[in-house]
Amino acid sequence: MEKVQNLFLPGEIVRIMKKPTILLVEDDELDIISVERSLKKLEIEYELHSAYNGIEALKLLRDPDLNLNPQVILLDINMPRMNGIEFLKVLREDEKLKHLKVFIMTTSSEGEDRFAAEKLGISGYIIKPLNYNDNTKRSDSMDAFVQFHLRKILLESS
Repeated sequence: MEKVQNLFLPGEIVRIMKKPTILLVEDDELDIISVERSLKKLEIEYELHSAYNGIEALKLLRDPDLNLNPQVILLDINMPRMNGIEFLKVLREDEKLKHLKVFIMTTSSEGEDRFAAEKLGISGYIIKPLNYNDNTKRSDSMDAFVQFHLRKILLESS
């Protein structure tokens, strides 16, 4: 049997590099593809988990076998079953989850939605592309978020 040499001093704390984790909570396939495309531009290794609504997201976050602790949650507001605002309310009441950074992604220009999300302690607000079929799509909003804010958050956590 080959002998393995110990490269660490006794009692030395070894920090294992773990990939940063992102939880995407989105029900629209085109928006999921758009976010994934923007994330690929990061050039940082990361782990992406997806849920189609707030109920699925909570199941992932509370699954003891998965032990998911994302550095960032990208959350749509308008979803079936449990929308983003309802999800945020549950998240902020949960002692184990209330600290998580949440960025709202929405096409909603409703001031009421924005105010409700801000009251629930979101980290930011991202306007999604409004129309995929014309030249007025706003992918620059997601790309700018990914390149400047998300890159910094993920690098700080790794």
